[in-house]
Amino acid sequence: MIVLSGNDISVSFGGETLFHDVNFRLEENGRAGLVGVNGCGKTTLMHVINGRQEAETGGISKAAGIKIGCMEQYVIRDDNITLYDEVLEIFRPLIDAENELADIAVAIDTGDHSEQTLSRQMQLQERFERDGGLTYKSMTSSALIGLGFSEEDFGKPISVMSGGQKSKAQLAKLLLSGSNILLLDEPTNHLDITACEWLEKFLTEYKGAYIVISHDRYFLDKVTNTTFEMENKTLHEYKGNYTRYLDLKAEAREAQQRVYDRTVKEINRIEGIVEQQKRWGQEHNFITAASKQKQADRLKETLEKPEELPEAIKFSFRAKDGGANDVLIAKNLSKSFDGVTVFRNAGLDIKRNTTTFILGENGCGKTTLLKILMGQYQPDNGEFKLGNNIQCGYYDQAQTDLDPSKTVLDEVWDKYPGMTQTEVRSALAQFLFKGEDVFKNVGKLSGGEKARASLLKLMLSKANMLLLDEPTNHLDIHSREALENALANYGGTLLIVSHDRYLINKLADRIVWLDKNGTVNIDGNYDRYIELKAAKEQAEQTNLAVQAKAVTEAKKNDYKERKERESTLRKLNGALKRCEQAIEDVEAKTAELAQQMSQPEIATDYEKTSKLAEEIASLKEKEEALTAEWMELSEQIEAFT
Repeated sequence: MIVLSGNDISVSFGGETLFHDVNFRLEENGRAGLVGVNGCGKTTLMHVINGRQEAETGGISKAAGIKIGCMEQYVIRDDNITLYDEVLEIFRPLIDAENELADIAVAIDTGDHSEQTLSRQMQLQERFERDGGLTYKSMTSSALIGLGFSEEDFGKPISVMSGGQKSKAQLAKLLLSGSNILLLDEPTNHLDITACEWLEKFLTEYKGAYIVISHDRYFLDKVTNTTFEMENKTLHEYKGNYTRYLDLKAEAREAQQRVYDRTVKEINRIEGIVEQQKRWGQEHNFITAASKQKQADRLKETLEKPEELPEAIKFSFRAKDGGANDVLIAKNLSKSFDGVTVFRNAGLDIKRNTTTFILGENGCGKTTLLKILMGQYQPDNGEFKLGNNIQCGYYDQAQTDLDPSKTVLDEVWDKYPGMTQTEVRSALAQFLFKGEDVFKNVGKLSGGEKARASLLKLMLSKANMLLLDEPTNHLDIHSREALENALANYGGTLLIVSHDRYLINKLADRIVWLDKNGTVNIDGNYDRYIELKAAKEQAEQTNLAVQAKAVTEAKKNDYKERKERESTLRKLNGALKRCEQAIEDVEAKTAELAQQMSQPEIATDYEKTSKLAEEIASLKEKEEALTAEWMELSEQIEAFT
């Protein structure tokens, strides 16, 4: 069943068409990725789908009963409220129902047994349970923990949280919103690898449909089965995840090129005949030439030239020659801020011409470790040493190396004054800064443009060791792929902090996992890390199972103890059943008396109603005593099992 469709959608800005004639279909369990270069209109299309942007032509259709959710709908409205309470607001109808049920319970306990009150309680309780009232709090906690929050964070006000944490809170509200269709725009931004894995699991188990914009190719491979690409101002659909989309697109382009080449060849052949016939100059030759020319013209009408590929950045990192085999050795590095330990006992052993990735959860100190190695921070303990003739280049994800007051041209030229203007402008052109773009103020550049400027400066350094902190952030997919290819062909040593698992899989020789207690080294890429992690977890589970079995077997061997325990357990279970029956009898008697009180002939008789009320109160006390006894018996039974 189609739950969402776009029909001939066109949008323009400032008289220039952003995209036109966009058509798509999304099925009820559709998992679609939306890709394309920065600025092609992906987010604008999302806004059209959600009603925030009006299309010039065409429109959106959705099936009846469909609720569309996107992060912009679930903004943080009160910075003074706690994180937990803010996210919990998504369940406001359940909270209101829960509060009303509590009020009804108080009313009943104080003697209100009217049919209206009891009926309202029953209706409200059924709706509360049907709509998830018994699980909404645990779902909220699970989502927050999955996205990287600690239980300590739950009680913190939103006002003290970072921009990334607020974005994750918005994402949590969206995921819990109960929408049939989710619109996700770069949802893995600000998420560490653990949180990305949680989000992937959530989406694969999600019962509705979604469209996700992302530059995270590993994430797209995990959670999508259809790929929409915005290219050349329109939308193209490919069946499959990101990797499959690349294969299908390449196949389609090759097929299109073959058809184009064959058609051009045939046109040239026919027009050659036309020219030959004209040279012969006889009447029948002119008739043949005219006929052949019509044939060539018809082919020209069907001729469709393959679309131009987007212009790519021409990354090319060159390392100076030489350098020791032991590029970097670090031992027992520790760092704290304001008495809070970030990490301790961190170690590195980096060899020449290897690629090492530092992974870890947000806040574990990955960036701090790189800044220690670059001399920007001093470690509290430990030491590190660079090998002979090692020149380090550093990419800072915050782009603090850029001067916002300079033009792009001056920013690069001032760093490398020995270059000519022509050489600088040629280098800038490779990074897509052309024409008047080189005179743009650095402070007004987009995140992607700043990333390109920083990477260009790094490329020109010719350092033989590169320390890169989230180098693919802010880059679109095409630029990421260009960077990957450049780093793969780099002749030096790489130490990279990244959450880009696609990049890790392509380049990693080794992974270093960093946490508060130090570092763990894993040879291989991200898939190898996942494989070893799963094996470790399986071994731990197996070990726990073996231990549990051993304990069980030991208990079984003690026959006398087991028989005594069984006898005691039978007695306790018998007492529990008798207690449960007594509670049921009291509840039945209470309900019977409540029914009598509601009868008109008794309700008007004060003496009878007073007597019944006393009996009911006595039964309530008996019920409470029996309940306490039942709980005690249950605890005893639980201790035996």
